[in-house]
Formats: sequence, C-alpha cells, structure tokens
Amino acid sequence: MTDTVLYERRGKVALITLNRPERLNAMDQDMLKALETACDKAEADDEVGAVVVTGAGKAFSSGFDLQAQARNTPKGVAEWRPVLRRDFDCTMRFWHMSKPTVAAVHGPALAGACELTMACDITVAAEDAIFGEPEVKFGAGIVTMILPWVVGPKRAKEIILLGLDDIPAAEAKEMGLINRIVPVGQDVEVALTLARRMAAMDRTLIRETKRAVNRTYELMGMGTALESALEVDMLIEGEGMATKHHFLEIARSDGLRAALKWREERAAEGERE
Repeated sequence: MTDTVLYERRGKVALITLNRPERLNAMDQDMLKALETACDKAEADDEVGAVVVTGAGKAFSSGFDLQAQARNTPKGVAEWRPVLRRDFDCTMRFWHMSKPTVAAVHGPALAGACELTMACDITVAAEDAIFGEPEVKFGAGIVTMILPWVVGPKRAKEIILLGLDDIPAAEAKEMGLINRIVPVGQDVEVALTLARRMAAMDRTLIRETKRAVNRTYELMGMGTALESALEVDMLIEGEGMATKHHFLEIARSDGLRAALKWREERAAEGERE
C-alpha cells in the first residue's frame, strides 16, 4: 500500500484506512489506485473473511478530490471516461467483493465517499457522522447512482436535487442509509466486531448468501441502471457545466475553501429568490 491507503490484518479481518487526513481523505486517482490494490489484497488472502474500510483523522472522506480536478481538469468525454470509470469501480468494488464489507464512518462522508459507504454491506456510523450528495451545487453529476436503491426515489431525489450535504447520523439511519449509530470514537471497533462475527462463519455460505442478495438487485436492473447513470455523468462532465467551470476557476485562483464558500453562498442566494 501507499501512504494514502493503509492496510492491516486484524485477525481474520482486513482493515483498510483512507489516509489523507490533512485533506479530509479526499480521494484522488492515486488513492483510488491504492484502494484497488488493497481490495485485491483482501480478496486474495484466504485468511481474510471480512473487510472494514474507514478514514484517518476527523473524517471518513470528503469525496473525490476537487483540488486535483482544479489542477488538472479533464477535457471532453474521452478524458473524463477513465477517471469516472475508476471512481465508479472503486466504490462498487465493496458491493461486488466476495467477502462482507463494513464501512466505519465518522465525520463527513460526502459525494463519492457517501456512495462508497452505501456500496458496503453494512455501515456503522459514529454520532458525529455527516452524509450527503452535494454535487449539483457545484455543477457536477453523480458518479455512482446507488442512493435510490438504498433509500428509495423520493428521498434520493430530495438529497441529490437539493445537493444536501448535512444529513446527520440519526436521519441517515431513519432513511436506511446506515445500519447502526455508535458513540464517537467507537465506529471502527464496532465495525471490526461485526466483521469478525461474519469472518468466523462458513466462508462459502457467507460468499454465496451475499451473492444471492446482490443477485436480487441485479435482477431488478440495478447494474444496468448504475452503468446508464455513469454514462450520463460522463456526458455531464464531458460537456462541462458552467457552474463547475466557475467553481474550478475559483479553486485554482483562490483555493478550494473559497470555492466551497462561493458554492454555499450561491445555494443560499437561490433559496432567497
């Protein structure tokens, strides 16, 4: 592993940690490559029966790295395609992994990171966890449109179309976005406990049962729908929304903090009109 993704064995459980705490674990392409490698390692290790993913420091992750996009913005669908494909494949890797996956969330889990937590089989959240999909507020699309399959279309549209990024753990649990809420500081240990319980069971039974549940969603068309939504996002990013262009311009000239402030002020102005 690289320094941006830590991998360790905790008995029969692999613990994968997103490790850019100074950037709230924003996921750039190098981190995503390392995350793929970590998943490969856990999948190939016969001693590992379950996987926990978490974030170092104060956050699970703020999502895909917008500063990296500002520094080197892809142009057109052809350049965006491999970037978004890696974003998508990394989040969905936790859904498709043959071994049970558990997300241990504290602090923000936003945008692509929120999608990653939903792709995990179980999500444990500390009381300070915050979830959301703010992409539309800065002219971006949704990479992994898994939210409607988790919370239903009404809640999904409310979150996505309003760009909500302040959903507390209690509300997230009420809508089925997460499984459990635990005291601050206990999300990783509780996630490891659940993972150890699953890792102690018959591996073939667990693998095939998870596959059967996932197959139910495949029969309902989830895989096709997610690929279709990804194609839509590729067109959105390839064409480039005016809002996204301006957001990245501010990020390049004045920094990401200024761009985020502009985003929130713009959203607030829209509510006052």
